Amino acid sequence: MPSPESALPAFQPLSPRQVRRNFALPRRWFAPEFLGLWELDLRRPALFVGNHTLFGLTDAPLMIEHLYTQYGVMLRGLGDRGHFQVPFWGDFLVRNGMVLGTPENCAALMRSGQHVLVFPGGGREVMRRKGEAYRLIWKQRSGFARLAIEHGYDIIPFGSVGPDESYRILLDASDIQASAPWRWLSRRLPLTEFTRGGDMIPPLARGLGPTLLPRPQRYYFGFGQRIATAHLQGREGDKEVVWELREQVARAVEQQIGRLLRYRAEDRLQTWSLLRRWLAPLQV
Repeated sequence: MPSPESALPAFQPLSPRQVRRNFALPRRWFAPEFLGLWELDLRRPALFVGNHTLFGLTDAPLMIEHLYTQYGVMLRGLGDRGHFQVPFWGDFLVRNGMVLGTPENCAALMRSGQHVLVFPGGGREVMRRKGEAYRLIWKQRSGFARLAIEHGYDIIPFGSVGPDESYRILLDASDIQASAPWRWLSRRLPLTEFTRGGDMIPPLARGLGPTLLPRPQRYYFGFGQRIATAHLQGREGDKEVVWELREQVARAVEQQIGRLLRYRAEDRLQTWSLLRRWLAPLQV
């Protein structure tokens, strides 16, 4: 397999029928609903930008599956470097279309006219802490905006709601770093460097009952209108322009998250079964 940092590896997706069949069980478990896609022209490639949720392993694949099987749109995800350092896991992601999230790889995908998926929050947004549900943790990252401007790529902002309640966080990175065992180990090992200052410490969490099986929360995805960047081409070196676009996208993603939280509050009472409501409380 080519290194994810070299030229883009060859990628041949499974047929829509195969993908649909492979996702039958998680689709039934999470019953995802998608709002706003029918209003978008998906024939033109775009950069999809949204919020990463806790662990990020269940919602993004369902969104990719839906866009591919229902709209013929294959999203090529940009992954955090940590993914590719895990034996077998990185190979699996590459076989399913993900590439290492470098500016070079993103530019290569855009030059080839592909739909691209990026979560600016990266690993820190995945490793959420208590009280951070559905908050954007993008820090100062704006590379996605610069690349969109450089290539004249439209941005499609989206939000996802549901996964952050699939687990209950028992101990987060702050708790772990404050513990005596961590302090003892950190004096002997470069834990701060290894965990990027604690950003990559996964929380200790539980799902359904005492297990790691995620609660059957219903997942909601909301998509906003395209944000054009073609009129900004040539200004990717202007930090103010790039930051303004970054903030515009962040506000659009937050609007989608708010929209979905309101929609879920009504939908939960109208369409969720009593069993799902019992198994998947919102206060976790």
